[in-house]
Amino acid sequence: MLKSTRVSDPALYDIVARELDRQEHNIEMIASESTAPTEVLELSGCVFNNKTTEGYPGNRFQAGSHVADDLERLAIQRCKDVYGAEHVNMQPYSGSTANYSVYSAIMEPGDTIMGMRLDQGGHLTHGSPVNFNTKFYKFLSYGVDEKTELIDYDALAAMAKENKPKLIIAGASSYPRLIDYERMAAVAKEVGAYFLADMAHISGLVGAGVIPSPVPYADFVTSSTSKTICGARGGFIMCKAEHAKKLDKAVFPGTLGSIHLQAIAANAWVFEHLKSDEFKATMRQILANAKKLAEALTARGFRIVSGGTDNHIVLTDLRPKNITGKIFQNALEVVGITVNKNMVPFDPASPFVTSGVRIGLTSTTQRGLKEPQIEEIADIMNQVAAAPEDQKNLADCKDRAEKLISGFPLYPAGYFED
Repeated sequence: MLKSTRVSDPALYDIVARELDRQEHNIEMIASESTAPTEVLELSGCVFNNKTTEGYPGNRFQAGSHVADDLERLAIQRCKDVYGAEHVNMQPYSGSTANYSVYSAIMEPGDTIMGMRLDQGGHLTHGSPVNFNTKFYKFLSYGVDEKTELIDYDALAAMAKENKPKLIIAGASSYPRLIDYERMAAVAKEVGAYFLADMAHISGLVGAGVIPSPVPYADFVTSSTSKTICGARGGFIMCKAEHAKKLDKAVFPGTLGSIHLQAIAANAWVFEHLKSDEFKATMRQILANAKKLAEALTARGFRIVSGGTDNHIVLTDLRPKNITGKIFQNALEVVGITVNKNMVPFDPASPFVTSGVRIGLTSTTQRGLKEPQIEEIADIMNQVAAAPEDQKNLADCKDRAEKLISGFPLYPAGYFED
């Protein structure tokens, strides 16, 4: 691993080696994380890192871009094939910059955007006051019904009719249920709004065909490439053909400069991998594991927000256990299980403390864990919750967690050896 860096910069090499060791011995359950296949690791550091290019295939601003043109065209076509998209832009650096690019394409300063509330599942780029976009656009936030903890579509429709937004956003970072894209598209059409679906968290599940796709209904669909897609860090945008010219101009030169070709190379491999039986089986198992974890935690006295899950996320309310998300997150990290503290709908606690945690099943499923191992993880979590500051209890739980994950290697044996 890193054979040149090992010699030229031992201190930096040691940090990378430590992170590999941490990942190998850790049960990763942060919902926004996944494990990049070895091909993605290799392609992310390939010679395309050396090439600067701006513009689009066949119309670049730098010479020597004809091979890069072939690469970008390949990635675009593979993405179209997977999702049935009319137009694809592979250049955004992340899911966030993908969203910013759509805003740039269709919005003017002062225009109104409707997105999901951050504290009820939405994303920072959908209207959080801490995001810089709120300086330019007027954001309105819809949320969930307090009893069901499902999106309140009637309230959403009423808000749209009253305020006539220019854009309505579907999508979330901590919403464990399916979204009714057809219904939201109908609301957008009724009020004359564009409809954007941000599927950053669920795009792998969508690509595998195990949950419904927003592509048939949305004007624009954005995503990152490092969550359930399990690819290199980056983003992409799909849109109806009628918006293609406007979108591409907004991405370059409107929002971004030279593109990250090495990430596009890695994700070109990923979009082909999405078609494989192996990937589809993994995505199906993610859903099964998430449902199993929700059931197992419920049986042990935790409360699962909305009563269950339809995707990779299990949003867990810790108040029945009389602990905070911060305490539980920190205790689990000592044990070797990583989750993130997260607000639950109508949470009385602050975002820095929270009443819940967001748990994701992507990385664990990629390593081969199935329902019996998920049951064991739920039991370890329950033991941690019973005494989260008892060092002996945490040590016992750490032993259990290490024994469990040791049977499921992160990468093939010997891959990082010279």
